[in-house]
Amino acid sequence: KMTQQMRDLQLARARKPPGPSSPNAAKRLYRNLSGKFRVNYTSFDEGSLVGRGEKEKLRKSYLFQSNAALFEAVELQDLDRVQELLKHYSPEELDLNTPNSEGLLPLDIAIMTNNAPIARALLQAGAKESPHFVSLESRSLHLSTLVREAEQRVNELMAQVVNEAPNADCSEKEKQLKAWEWRFRLYKRMKAGFEHARVPDAPSSVHLSVASSSSLQVTFWEPLNVNSAVVTKYRVEWSCSSTFSPLLGEAVIDKLKDLHFTIQGLVSGTAYHVRVSAYNMKGWGPPQASVPPFAIPSNWREYDGRAPRRRGQAEALDHLLGQVKTVHQHCICHEPCKNQPQSRKHSVSKSLKHLFHPGSKFLKTLKRGLYLTAIFYKDDNILVTHEDQIPVVEIDDTYSCLLMQDFLWLTKVSCMWDEILWLRQCVTVSQSSCSCILQTRFKMLLAISQMQGLLGIQDLGQVFFEPIKDKQGNILIVTLKEVKTNQTFESVRWVPICKLQTSRKSVSSPEEPTALDTLLISVQDKLVYHQRSSHALSPGLYLGYLKLCSAVDQIRVLVPEQLPNILCHVKIRSNPNISREEWEWLQKMASVEESGLTEPEADRSQNPLFQELQVAIKELTTLVNIPLQEAKDFRLYSQEVLDFGDQVSFLLLLPPSDDVCTAPGQNNPYTPRSGFLTLPLQIFELGEE
Repeated sequence: KMTQQMRDLQLARARKPPGPSSPNAAKRLYRNLSGKFRVNYTSFDEGSLVGRGEKEKLRKSYLFQSNAALFEAVELQDLDRVQELLKHYSPEELDLNTPNSEGLLPLDIAIMTNNAPIARALLQAGAKESPHFVSLESRSLHLSTLVREAEQRVNELMAQVVNEAPNADCSEKEKQLKAWEWRFRLYKRMKAGFEHARVPDAPSSVHLSVASSSSLQVTFWEPLNVNSAVVTKYRVEWSCSSTFSPLLGEAVIDKLKDLHFTIQGLVSGTAYHVRVSAYNMKGWGPPQASVPPFAIPSNWREYDGRAPRRRGQAEALDHLLGQVKTVHQHCICHEPCKNQPQSRKHSVSKSLKHLFHPGSKFLKTLKRGLYLTAIFYKDDNILVTHEDQIPVVEIDDTYSCLLMQDFLWLTKVSCMWDEILWLRQCVTVSQSSCSCILQTRFKMLLAISQMQGLLGIQDLGQVFFEPIKDKQGNILIVTLKEVKTNQTFESVRWVPICKLQTSRKSVSSPEEPTALDTLLISVQDKLVYHQRSSHALSPGLYLGYLKLCSAVDQIRVLVPEQLPNILCHVKIRSNPNISREEWEWLQKMASVEESGLTEPEADRSQNPLFQELQVAIKELTTLVNIPLQEAKDFRLYSQEVLDFGDQVSFLLLLPPSDDVCTAPGQNNPYTPRSGFLTLPLQIFELGEE
């Protein structure tokens, strides 16, 4: 029956041109593909083809050749060629899981010749075993049939070569004979590989952890001995009984890029036992029980029934903002400002007219004052005006107020670039108080509107964490935005950053550079900062180090340069969840330390979280240059786990209470190594969001 299925399959595929039938043919075909596919196929001229039908026909022809080349590369055990084809073609383009005329898939050939590296590469690309091999007997019968038919073909061709006189036909028969002899040896090797293989051993290790209040995460590792056959899938089983009777569920894992699985839909507070077994072409091996032998789905919040800190906060803030907008729609700010002095009304009107006047343009040089510049970049290019200047507009030429408070206010405004017009109208009504701060902030909003109008875009990006100052009295506030699409802007164009830096003529001395010169010199550093500040942490539980330092007008927080939107940290483990049992242990440890008692050493050494924290604390104290003997005075923040979404959570390591925040003039007792910087706390909070 199996042989008949293979013959039917062969007839169904008979319309396809035959693939190469020898090692030399495979090499020629692969050389063809290496040069032709990567260049010609992607650079076809539409005009050179008769029509879509011919183009599609040619594409299918090339893709069939790539499928044939993959089979040949696997048969020749050429790992480099297999990886090259998998890199340049998708599984669909390669027909990765479509059997050939012999009823075999590339993965079948790899595992039956026991070529583990090629088999792993195919498995990671999504390769499957042939569905025709429903049993050991069917696989054995099919291999025997292939060997027998190949042997018959060799004998027939050998007889023809011996009996026929030398001629062109005889030479062709000799080539066919060599090809079939090579294929006969391949099938015999596959048959021998199948006969000598045994079922795999159990996975070398299975780790069970609590992923949430309704799920468990299972992580497992390959068997130490696969018994001459590559493992192609794993089975995860779970039950409430240690005997696994009854079985509550199972899952087969055939995507082997990452050997882990999350069991969903479990009942909180219920103990579940888990085991994992491996499969190869000889069948399923024995199961391996997990360590620990069972786990209970839970979350640290269940310890005291605490609700998530941020539950409903975003919705509440949106609702509050909506209420404020509704009130201001009927506010005096939308009516003529009758109570304002005539001079002020004239001044504001003049400012608005100037904003929309065709003469409004970017500044080329700075005078003494406060300015706004917007840096838009794409790859190694930066947006400049037609005069090859970075876009700059004036905020205030008589600025004399406290800068930091206005600057931090502007960073919050950057979260709502689309609302600048509304904010401007709301600030206008308050100018009757003649407050220096309100007037400056109104001018900031005017400058933002002017920049948005000149560029033709609302979103100016992220505010850099500190303004640029020079000795001439100029202060430059910088916004940064990466452009990832072909976005069009008004009155500006793209130029390479290096060209801008080399072509600009400085108007200041190296000892006292202007704010614009300083910006141009440091623009690469600012772009790197901006890119790094948008990076996200990989899922997991982290240990963070909280260190603050205060000045007269601000508090700053220590962060790593590589990831400035996150506290200094090290990764504890990949599972972000803290279970109820782990949190209970942390609370117990905190209460023991407060009482001055000591926890039994045995209790600590048997706790996996304690061992993970030990490693993480040593790594973190080394990272921030804290002597390990002084770290004994540090403490874990035990009030809550800081959750950042569902995938990232933090435990905090705190210095002694007197050293958490260094006061002005106080020496920092723990000086970190290079690779760190301090951000204003408000800037950090915005970036952390």
